[in-house]
Amino acid sequence: MMPTEERDRAKYAAGLLAIERYFRDGMVVGLGSGTTSHWMVRALAPKVKAGLKVIGVPTSKATRDLAQGLGIPLADLNDHLELDVTLDGPDEVDRAGRMIKGGGACLLWEKIVAAATRTYVVIADDKKLVDQIGRFPLPVEVVPFGWKSTERLMRELFASYGHRDVPIVLRGGEKTPVLTDSGHYLLDCALKRIPEAEELSRRLNVIPGVVENGIFVDVADAIVFGHSDGKADVVLL
Repeated sequence: MMPTEERDRAKYAAGLLAIERYFRDGMVVGLGSGTTSHWMVRALAPKVKAGLKVIGVPTSKATRDLAQGLGIPLADLNDHLELDVTLDGPDEVDRAGRMIKGGGACLLWEKIVAAATRTYVVIADDKKLVDQIGRFPLPVEVVPFGWKSTERLMRELFASYGHRDVPIVLRGGEKTPVLTDSGHYLLDCALKRIPEAEELSRRLNVIPGVVENGIFVDVADAIVFGHSDGKADVVLL
């Protein structure tokens, strides 16, 4: 399957260049989630069929199902405690490699895989580049029990950084909340800008009920940007 839309061509180009530059025979590789990563998986399948010997560790059930259907060998992270390379896409990324992730509801698994990876490469179409993260609503994964109390504590934390009256939405709504692959809820927080990303991420994660948040900092080693003309380039961090 080849992309037909301009933005999908950019995503495919980023994934293809990242595979060619970073994947080698014998590697155990993290396969990210979301539309960009799914185009990367589609670009990987013909190379595996042609003889590239890699084992993939998916960051979501959706990526697992796609990779299995395309004949890519997979393993569980518990069987490979450290990965050689992970390719994953952001919802937005700045020039220093700070990201917001979680739009696809997989941020916890993505962060676990990122922490187990020697080399982490961001793959993105060039529309994902921002001067400062925060425009994309920040997903926060929370335990369903007492989630409204958790939300209240999150609001207090945001206010302490000057983010007052932040719109926070339970993804899917109370009648049909979206569940992550680990069975948690997602609260999407429209902060608009997050200049204090590193500190805010740490403080969010100590709130009882918060499982993980979608701020990814000090993770990426490189960014591969794809463009609608089918070309891509690498930015080392």
